[in-house]
Amino acid sequence: MSSLRRKTVMAALAAALLAGPGVAQAAPQASQSAPVPRERAAAATITWTLVRASNPTQDQQTAYNLITTAMNAAVARYNNLSDLGKNITVHYNPGVPTADGNINGTIRFGNRGYMNERTALHEIAHTIGVGTSSGWSRLGGSGTWTGSRATALVRQFDGASAKISTGGGHFWPYGLNYDNEYSGTAADRHVRIVAAMVSDGL
Repeated sequence: MSSLRRKTVMAALAAALLAGPGVAQAAPQASQSAPVPRERAAAATITWTLVRASNPTQDQQTAYNLITTAMNAAVARYNNLSDLGKNITVHYNPGVPTADGNINGTIRFGNRGYMNERTALHEIAHTIGVGTSSGWSRLGGSGTWTGSRATALVRQFDGASAKISTGGGHFWPYGLNYDNEYSGTAADRHVRIVAAMVSDGL
């Protein structure tokens, strides 16, 4: 077989292979000035499930409805503004005076007055490590958060002298520790600060 014919057959075979199922054909080469697209890992997400009684009482059903509304809003906000990931299991426990969150991924709601988005955001932060992780102790144990990313973010929000104070497993500003701290802006900033704390090593 002549050299020219061999090259023609090889080119045809290569083209057939590229066109085969499951194989993308090579795209035309972009100019050197065009940016090269890079693969990006899919963002993690927060998911949650509510543990329900098989035959709930009226009290339980009312609580489940309030908790579902609160958690759906809080999880949507976290997933919209961060790439944090966590699988959370939520319980209604009337014996819990307010609500609590644990780094093991559980949240318990007790008192009806705390079944709102503000509380859900706050407790999700505990499941991610606020007040519950070794990173929290290391970076927030002095009474002031020492991580650079969250500190830079709060200064962007509140000015060059702003700081994040810590104590009792909580932080402020934007820790959403009480209902009177809640607003749409504060809730968004809360999520962004928690995400920055994770980047700092929470």
